[in-house]
Amino acid sequence: MRSLVLVGHGSHLNGESAGAVYRYAELLRGRGLFDEVVEGYWKEEPSLRQVLKTTASTDVTVIPMFISEGYFTETVIPRELGLGHQGPVPPGGVARVLGGRTVRYTLPYGVHPGMSDVILERAREVLPDLNAQDTALVVLGHGTTRNENSNRVIYGNADRLRESGLFAEVHALFLDEEPKVGGWPERVRAPRVVVVPFFASEGWHTLETIPEDMGLTGEVTEFPENPHGPQTVYYARPVGTHPSVADVVLHLAEEARGASERGGDEERGHAQAWAAFLDLARRGTRVGEAVVTPHAGMFELRHALDEGRPTDDLTTVVTPEGLRDLARRDEGGHHRPVHTLRNLPRGWRAVLSEADLPRGVHYLYPAVVEEGYAQHCHTLRATPWPTTARRQTGIYTKVTRATPEQVEDVAKDVCSGCLKTRLWAGEKLTRTFFSGVPGAIPCAEACTYFIAEVREEVSGKRGQASPGHDD
Repeated sequence: MRSLVLVGHGSHLNGESAGAVYRYAELLRGRGLFDEVVEGYWKEEPSLRQVLKTTASTDVTVIPMFISEGYFTETVIPRELGLGHQGPVPPGGVARVLGGRTVRYTLPYGVHPGMSDVILERAREVLPDLNAQDTALVVLGHGTTRNENSNRVIYGNADRLRESGLFAEVHALFLDEEPKVGGWPERVRAPRVVVVPFFASEGWHTLETIPEDMGLTGEVTEFPENPHGPQTVYYARPVGTHPSVADVVLHLAEEARGASERGGDEERGHAQAWAAFLDLARRGTRVGEAVVTPHAGMFELRHALDEGRPTDDLTTVVTPEGLRDLARRDEGGHHRPVHTLRNLPRGWRAVLSEADLPRGVHYLYPAVVEEGYAQHCHTLRATPWPTTARRQTGIYTKVTRATPEQVEDVAKDVCSGCLKTRLWAGEKLTRTFFSGVPGAIPCAEACTYFIAEVREEVSGKRGQASPGHDD
């Protein structure tokens, strides 16, 4: 078996942040080239510390779904996955044997040479008859003076497309460093100009900042009096939302197979956990706030407080993705970065086959089955808070300064609303939902939401703005 893990940043505040990773996972899952495709996040669930536990195979390839190399791809992700690697990732990726799995970690998709083809596809979408006689291409990046990798990928793609001879001119321009996009009229001479944003997703920059800086009014904007004569700008959608990114991901995964062929003994915990859970489900069970009921070869899931409620009163979903989408928001429509918070919305029922049930339960409560079963078998290892705090880097290093009183103050606000028992704080959990106690779910390590809140507490800012921190 082979597993593919797509890693995104995610957000404690914005439910749309994870959308692109989910969409690519669905595309790649549909191609059937991997036995499973799993998503993991820095700021959502399953977390980077949990995601490898949720994979079924002994050969796992991890792709960072980022547009360029940098702090997250070189420091945060390898650290949280426990790869024992820091710094630049070689072109073929790195590989480690962890817990009986060969884990292959690649470069982010945005730096792959195949992204030049994605840029070209975006350009042709907005201007099908582009040509080398009268068409200029602007590859537009964010840019930052703090990380040279941010502009290197833009210049590399611009160079490759310039060498292709398909355009009269090719320019690399940026939002936050020179040469800036606002100066495009002085630099670009061709009468037709295609602008392709090298961004991972649609957002504030692609929808607001870039059009404002360039004076654009829509997909096509006429400029009758520019310094080099009349020009027409064709504004393309960002590269990161193009379906062809899935092909780039597959190329990265294939190239990573050569990083190492070291194997390991198969880790049976995952298979045993889901076999045990399916045995419970076939008899009817409850986990967290959800109840699972077998019926005519299928399984119905609903909120436990909706037991006995007529099905006509409930919204029915029939796919794991449908269950995922409804579980990501509470009844007020607010984003749920931690799925074991006691705010699972009511008013729904999911009807899933036995083949789809594991993925549906995984989306409802990520990593809970794997960690719950390990605790049930007395094999789950907790990570004490001081160890988690010392592992943090960057802006989160200050959590090491949190006093025990500050940590507990945050726990009263954050953890009191969660179903999990804090093993990392020394709390005991002698029985789990595998023993018939629905809310008995272990928490082996402080989550990133808690870490972010501790940072705010140490900074004296907690409660002054929206909860959580998305850096």
